Amino acid sequence: MADFSKQWCEINDPDMPWDFDIFEVAQELNQNFYIPYICEGFGFSAIGKFAEGIKVYFRNWDVQESDEQQGEWIGIEKILKQD
Repeated sequence: MADFSKQWCEINDPDMPWDFDIFEVAQELNQNFYIPYICEGFGFSAIGKFAEGIKVYFRNWDVQESDEQQGEWIGIEKILKQD
């Protein structure tokens, strides 16, 4: 079953029920920790709380290796920005 964050639903499909709130998940984390959380809408696989703020992890699927370290953390404000 696919999971979608509250934030993705608010931006893309306001009538769709959401599964989790990125900010609520991050609020429960200690600084410099992360938790695996998949948002099918945005495409991230983890939520982290760092000194710089809340970030989500995007795996680089172009890398042939199955190493989960092949990706990057993106600040939540960047993915929530609507152009």
